[in-house]
Amino acid sequence: MIKIGNFELNESAEPYIIAEAGVNHNGNYDLAIRLIDEAVEAGAHAIKWQIYKAQTLCVKESPRFWSWEGEKDEKGTQYDSYSLLDKFPLDDYRKLALYCQEKGIEFMATPFDEEAIEFMESINVTSYKISSSDCTNIPLMKKIARLQKPIILSTGAATLGDIELAIDTIEGEGNSQIILLHCILKYPTDPQDANLKMITTLKNLFPKYVIGFSDHTLGTAVPLASVGFGAQVIEKHYTVDKTLPLSADHWLSVDPQELKELVNGSAAVKKAIGTSWARPIASEEPAKQNARRSIVSNGDIKKGDTITEEMLTAKRPGSGVHPKLMDMLVGSVAKEDIKDDSIISLKSFDLQ
Repeated sequence: MIKIGNFELNESAEPYIIAEAGVNHNGNYDLAIRLIDEAVEAGAHAIKWQIYKAQTLCVKESPRFWSWEGEKDEKGTQYDSYSLLDKFPLDDYRKLALYCQEKGIEFMATPFDEEAIEFMESINVTSYKISSSDCTNIPLMKKIARLQKPIILSTGAATLGDIELAIDTIEGEGNSQIILLHCILKYPTDPQDANLKMITTLKNLFPKYVIGFSDHTLGTAVPLASVGFGAQVIEKHYTVDKTLPLSADHWLSVDPQELKELVNGSAAVKKAIGTSWARPIASEEPAKQNARRSIVSNGDIKKGDTITEEMLTAKRPGSGVHPKLMDMLVGSVAKEDIKDDSIISLKSFDLQ
């Protein structure tokens, strides 16, 4: 059993929704507060940030792996992009963590270096997120695993060997609190590339872990569908305004209304999965009784009449004799008068 804060992740629980704010605060504390407030209003369970420094994340000539027309420098590098939003003060994150606690939403972050890990420990986070980009970063993974807290691991662009190595690394530090998120490391991801069946594969190969989905498609259709494949955790990029500059995540994120649709819709889909038993359920009982048919007299029947097929029909409700017995009644003799359009009773016939 894995708990994130007070939320227990299990098969019967509603999907756990993480609003991935990343650096969509644009370095502005007030915008970060707004992101929290609207995530709370939408019903998200957690809001997650990304804590990094460009200089510890990538070399200065590292090419971008995304295409976004809003880039400040069209021909720039990853370093150019990340250095725009890597100066949000850690003390402000500390205040945001306290504000999240006050508002009843889990504060999460993805640390990309040791300084970020140390900071997250100083504010007593309840879990850690490891990005797809770091699912092969063994030194970082070991440092986080040693803290003995739940680890949410995205598996974008990973082979099964990569995933197994990551799991072995984490468990090698005595930590088995692992949540695996299926992910496609493409921004945005075309729905045809989402490969949701991989969730089933992960559930089958790693049955003792919680399995979820980190989504990069546009809109909410694909993450909602992931619940049907067994996703217990959904992470989705989130912003309050898709037209904001600086962060390449704004335009492909969900807004607060879409986030609310994801929260409510995923809970509804989870309930709709039900069981595989082929049987009527309790809520169907009124329809079963009143929408099904019974054998009904098709005209007046007199006592002593020999019943023919034309004397009987099948009509609603289904509270009388099952239509499957109509052939048995044909050829029998009526023991009493039966009025037209009456639900018949077997005791009204001599069946010998």
